Amino acid sequence: MLTRPDVAVVGAGPVGLAIAWRCASRGLRVVVHDPAPGSGASHVAAGMLSPVAEAYFGEHELTGLLAESAARWPGFAAELAQAAGVEFGHRTEGTLVVGLTSDDLAEARRLWSYQQGLGLPITPLRPSQLRDREPALAPRVRGGAVAPGDHQVDPRRLVVALRSAAERAGATLPPGPVARLADVDARVTVVAAGCGAAALTGLPVRPVKGQVLRLRAPDRAAPDFRHVIRGYADGESVYLVPRADGEVVVGATVEERADTEVTAGAVLRLLRAAVDLVPDLAEYDLVEASAGLRPGTPDNAPILGPLPGHPGVLVATGHHRHGIVLTPVTADLITELVVTGEADPLLAPFTPDRFGPPDATHPGSARVGPAGPESSTEEERTWN
Repeated sequence: MLTRPDVAVVGAGPVGLAIAWRCASRGLRVVVHDPAPGSGASHVAAGMLSPVAEAYFGEHELTGLLAESAARWPGFAAELAQAAGVEFGHRTEGTLVVGLTSDDLAEARRLWSYQQGLGLPITPLRPSQLRDREPALAPRVRGGAVAPGDHQVDPRRLVVALRSAAERAGATLPPGPVARLADVDARVTVVAAGCGAAALTGLPVRPVKGQVLRLRAPDRAAPDFRHVIRGYADGESVYLVPRADGEVVVGATVEERADTEVTAGAVLRLLRAAVDLVPDLAEYDLVEASAGLRPGTPDNAPILGPLPGHPGVLVATGHHRHGIVLTPVTADLITELVVTGEADPLLAPFTPDRFGPPDATHPGSARVGPAGPESSTEEERTWN
């Protein structure tokens, strides 16, 4: 006779798999539902761990969560590497933020001033200092800054590692999709389905299209630069993420669209900006152009915690541009909520109830109760 799971996670991207791994490591019986693990936003993500460079005006609480999660990444990475037995491209060289023209540099400086005002570690550099760090930068670059704590990881390899760790801890991944929460039979259900969370929960999660390119260095040698480079080039924002295997990820557009078509105009703009900043990229092979859908929310912050009106249903979605960097803290906070029923204060600004009641026309209530290895006879618990 099959045992009813303690936890069902809907969604097998980095966030869902990390939650599954953490819960299974705590002794819970975990299943993960996803017909195509790792095929969502993480498949086209660049994997920047950028609490500083991604700190924007008016997002104080989100910036705090980004910084907290980034601080957890080194320990998370070491633990995951041991648990999974595979390497996933975690690199710590830091990030350079650069401006190509005077106008670009002025725009960048406006944001650095804000970030420095928050006490974030970002240090302006002269053009000569930038090229001392990265000689491949174009001579036209007018200036920039270094954010030494902004790192990177390879999201595609991260998904492989997290799946391995979750399965080694005892989690299972049955085939097939979940069309509605009422079809899930577990004591606790965690919805980590990215853009798919909207249809399952009625929460205001919208698709935000991003187009991304992947280049390959000649002869598969390592790229000519080591740092992540985030730049402004004639008003175009672009990032360049080098991988040790010769890949360079170039991205990304931000479009309020729900299609995943790659457009010639986006490819042209991204390549022009990338080559303006690092001219040698013109000689690299263009090996992939792809588009994905980020799960956006009205305030650009994730939705974490109990789903109003649905006892035992938790959500971990709406991470927008920040899904990779927020994976450790999301997994820790949701797992603790699953295990203890107690919400960490860090969750308070990000709970689903900040948007009011979910759209009742979408979700179906799951049959769930408290999670725990010995919880089958306990009373149903509601998280508040």
